[in-house]
Amino acid sequence: MLTSSVHASPTERLATQDWRAIEQALDQQGHALMTGLLDARECAELSGYYPRQELFRSRVVMARHGFGRGEYKYLRYPLPTLVSELREHIYPYLVSQANRWNDQMKLPVTYPSTHADFIARCHAAGQHRPTPLLLQYGPGDYNCLHQDLYGEHAFPLQVAILLSQPGEDFSGGELVLTEQRPRMQSRAQVVPLNRGDAVIFAVNQRPMPGSRGFYRVSLRHGVSVLHSGKRHTLGVIFHDAQ
Repeated sequence: MLTSSVHASPTERLATQDWRAIEQALDQQGHALMTGLLDARECAELSGYYPRQELFRSRVVMARHGFGRGEYKYLRYPLPTLVSELREHIYPYLVSQANRWNDQMKLPVTYPSTHADFIARCHAAGQHRPTPLLLQYGPGDYNCLHQDLYGEHAFPLQVAILLSQPGEDFSGGELVLTEQRPRMQSRAQVVPLNRGDAVIFAVNQRPMPGSRGFYRVSLRHGVSVLHSGKRHTLGVIFHDAQ
C-alpha cells in the first residue's frame, strides 16, 4: 500500500496511501490499516517522550480506575510537532467519511473540512483539553474494551500507531476490536500491526447496511495481555476533552 522512501515525511506517506481501499475497509469492517506510516526513528522519538513529564497534562494508571493494567499519559498543548502534524493532516482524509457515516445513521452533526475549525468547535463547547496520548504496557498489562468519548463533540474516527516491534520489543499485547450488532453477540477482531503501522477505527459507532437501510453498530477497542517486554502506542484522537 505504501511506496515512499525512508526520507519521506509522515505527511508525504499519508498522501501515498490507498484512500479508496481505506474507505472500503472502514465501511466493511470499521477499521483500516496504514502500513509504515512512521519510520523507526520517528517511533523512537515518540516513545522517548514518555519519561518527559513536561510534555504531558495528566497520567492515568489503569488499575486505579478498573481500566486494566498499564498506564497512559495525555499530551499537553502545544503538542509535539510530529503529533500535531499527524492530527492536523490525517483529519482531512477522514472528514468526508465521517460526514457520510453520520448521514447514513441519520445523525444531525456535520464536521468542518479542517481540523482547526473542528477544534474551535470543541473549545467553544468547553472541550479544551488535548486528547492525543502515549500508552505504555509491561508484562501482564492490558487495556479493557472501551470507547474514547470525552464530551458532546466527538469525531467518529481515531488512529492508533504502534511504536514498538512485536516479537522484538514485546510479545502478546494485540489490539482487539469488538463490534456489537443489534440482537447479536459481539464479534471480536485482532488487528496485526508492526512498528510504525497505524490503524484507523471507529470511536463509537458506524453504519451497517440492512434490509431497511442503515443501522448503527457499536464498537469498542482494547489491548490483550502483554506477555513480555514493553509496548508503546500513540493514540491520535481528533476531539478535545472537557
